[in-house]
Amino acid sequence: MGRLHIFDMDGTLMHGSSASMELARELGLVAEFRELEHALGSGLLDSPGYAERAYELWRALTPAQVATAFEGAPWLAGIREVWADIAARGEHCAVVSLSPDFFVRRLLEWGAHEVRASVFPEIPFGPAAGLDVAGILVPETKVTAADELCARYGVSRRECVAYGDSLSDTALFAAVPVSVAVNGDHHVSGLASHAYTGRDLREAYALVMG
Repeated sequence: MGRLHIFDMDGTLMHGSSASMELARELGLVAEFRELEHALGSGLLDSPGYAERAYELWRALTPAQVATAFEGAPWLAGIREVWADIAARGEHCAVVSLSPDFFVRRLLEWGAHEVRASVFPEIPFGPAAGLDVAGILVPETKVTAADELCARYGVSRRECVAYGDSLSDTALFAAVPVSVAVNGDHHVSGLASHAYTGRDLREAYALVMG
């Protein structure tokens, strides 16, 4: 039976940054998003509250800006190669992220079999487009997403490998037997089966593959 590899995106596949910050650079709103990130990290905002604030700041986003932000993000080396190897072994890989789906879905073109992310209206946002916070992922729903993906691919949690870096990954790390902290912080360091510091996903993947 093949395994399911589940990757976080912000801070994991993307070194030291997030979709929100890369989009903020395109809009000239870095200071505003740093305030939002601080509010989220300190517990003043939850994930749906953050998403509502971010959505208002993203109202002017264009498809071209999203593409530029994605292409210019500080991605780890070797992502496509790792996912190609996973597929060649008959295994599956998915990205589960709290970030907006209009950004995360672009990773399907790199070889991810599935993505699960916070649901936002399509870019460009129409004048009447509203945000349904029921579609916004929270850390605990990473486990729900993992269970849904397990059912889709006919595996159990025992066949899952999780890759993450921070507090939003702790619930998933606790739910699966094998995990890799990729440039991880103190929230995941005590939970992870393996730890990797660097900028090449192939090296982190090798810890699992032996």
